[in-house]
Parts: sequence; C-alpha cells; structure tokens
Amino acid sequence: MPKLTFYPLGNADTCLIDLANGKKLLFDYSDERNPNDDDDKRIDLPKALRDDLNAVKRDYYDLLAITHLDDDHTCKADEFFYLDHAKKYQGAGRIKIRELWVPANVITESRLGLEPGAQAIQAEARHRLEKCYGIQVFSRPAKLKKWLEDRRLTLESRSAFITDAGQVAPDFTLAVDGAEFFGHSPFAWRQDKNTVIDRNGDSLVVQLTLEVAGVQTKVMLGSDVDHTALTDIVTITKLHKNEARLEADVWKLPHHSSYLTLGPERGDDETEPVDNVAWLFEDQLQRGGIIVSTSWPIPTEGSDEDESPQPPHRQAANYYKRIVGEKDGEYIVTMEYPREGAPRPLVIEVDNRKARVKRSQSVGATALTPVSAPRAG
Repeated sequence: MPKLTFYPLGNADTCLIDLANGKKLLFDYSDERNPNDDDDKRIDLPKALRDDLNAVKRDYYDLLAITHLDDDHTCKADEFFYLDHAKKYQGAGRIKIRELWVPANVITESRLGLEPGAQAIQAEARHRLEKCYGIQVFSRPAKLKKWLEDRRLTLESRSAFITDAGQVAPDFTLAVDGAEFFGHSPFAWRQDKNTVIDRNGDSLVVQLTLEVAGVQTKVMLGSDVDHTALTDIVTITKLHKNEARLEADVWKLPHHSSYLTLGPERGDDETEPVDNVAWLFEDQLQRGGIIVSTSWPIPTEGSDEDESPQPPHRQAANYYKRIVGEKDGEYIVTMEYPREGAPRPLVIEVDNRKARVKRSQSVGATALTPVSAPRAG
C-alpha cells in the first residue's frame, strides 16, 4: 500500500513517499543531526534512507523533489546524492536520482550565499535542463526565459520539461502509479512581479492524490509558503472552479507551524487565519484529516521558546489542534512523535479507508517541553 514517512529533523523537511507499485519519491532532503551530540534527538537521515533502500535492493529514487533552496530543505544533499554534473559527487554509495523536480527559482537564483547542498542541487538542475533529461521545472517566469536565452536556448525548446501552476505534473498517473501530482505553486506572474527572490513564497506546492481500490486520498505538501502565497493559491483555484484540488486528508504544513502560514499576527492564544486560509483548513481538510508539523516540539506558554520569532508557534498549533479536534483528526509534530524524548519516523499508510497513522510502537503521553537543542527556522 502507499505510505508517507516524515522524519524527525527539528525544523526541517524530508518526506518519503512509497507508491503501491514500488516507486520511491523523496520530497526535500535535510540531514540536520549533529553526530557529535549524544543529546541530539534528530534522526540519522542518511542511514535511515539507505537502510530503507537497501531493504528493497536499490540505490536510487524515482523522484527527488526539492521545494526550494533553503538549507532546511537541502542540507548535506551534496554528500548524499549521486549528481551527474560533476565527478566529485559520483563516488560509491551515493544515491542516484531518476527525476528531479524544482521550482523555477532553483534555476534562476544566484548561487552566491547558497549552502553547499543547495549549490549542488542547483547545479544539477541546471545541468539536466540544459541537457534535456531527468528534470521538471515548475513555472516559466521571465527570469527563466532570460536564463535560457543567455545560454542560446529557448523556453519552447524546453517546454516538455516545464510544468505551470494549475497543471498535472508528468511522469506519474493514477492509472499506472495510483498517484497524481497537481501543481499549485509557484506562479510565474508572482515571480515576475517580485524584484527579489522569494524562496518561500515561490516554493513548490503540490496536491498529491493517491488512489487505492477506487478510493482517493488527497495530500497537500505545503513547502514553506506563507498566508499571502496561500491566499493566491486559493483565490486562483476558486477562480478556475477547481476547489477539489485543495481538498486534503493529510496536510504537511508549511514552515513548521509558523503563525505566518495563517495570518499576519501571531495572536495571544490562537492565531487567527485570513479568510482564504481559514477556508483552506476549515472547509477543505477532510473529516479524520491528519495535519503534520515538521518541527521542534510546540513551546509551552510563557517559556523562552514561546517568545521566539522562529517557529513552531504555540498560537498556530492551537489553531490546528482546534480544527482537527472538530474533524476527529490528528495534529502531529514530528519531534514529538511518538513521544518527545524519543522521536521516530511518522508513517502514514493509505488504503481504501484513506489515511491513518501506522501505530508500530507504543505512544505515550506527548510532553510539551521543547528538547534542549538548537532551533532552526
């Protein structure tokens, strides 16, 4: 059966998607654990992923999707993946990538200031787009057109490797894979309007539909977009009368339970969402829905972490907890699952009864005091 695996990485993202036909898809890669700190509760990500691949005797992913180039989505990717563009990334034991998905900003952004993992992913994406293989770029802003023209290439010549917002991505179908990806973000017009790169706002956001025995389960993978980008997504989706593309049985929250996903103000006890975002979570999250926060534990009221500008934010978490409570669902924090002192990967299985958490271990009471470890945003 299909399943989603979210790894405890602090404020960072890696989601493994196993399809029913055996294909393995990875959304983001961020190896955050400090191997020299025995108190670091974050998972040894490369070991966990290699163990999983070794169990099925393979050394590749059918898809690696990098939602944007922030370090908490690309950390140490240069050490883990086999990359075609340079021999220094081609040593034994590296994990190969059959298809790479990136938003257009990954191609067009300057490499200056990027961390090594992000630099390596960017170089690989550019190489594949130039050579016309194993790449899908989401959106076609003017900057992408110029980047291609600077290399004596054209948008038209690369159109098979570009997916616009509002389109179904190629390579995966319900008929063959039991899976379909619908692109919600980034928008080309939004990037053209902005004078500076907005990695979070123009990151890759998709709805994944998984079908088992004729029953569809919808998964929203929200990258790191804030309430302004979500408002654009909702507005345009409604304009096209495509509201079903925003339904969700599982929501991978944007940006680690930041209040800015919901609205401009944190609030005292609960963040108040702007209207379109309220509709997104209150109307489109299905009964029994699961909200996943890829984050550190939620701060307790009055703690030092509660005053931090960095997520997760208690007030946002309180909103999500209320919404899932009204829908008989669950709000799960990766660094609290199954318990804060010993986080483990969160596995969500999908079948003809939709999505449910795989309870492979006893789950004790979830503590709310953050672990003693550095916070990242």
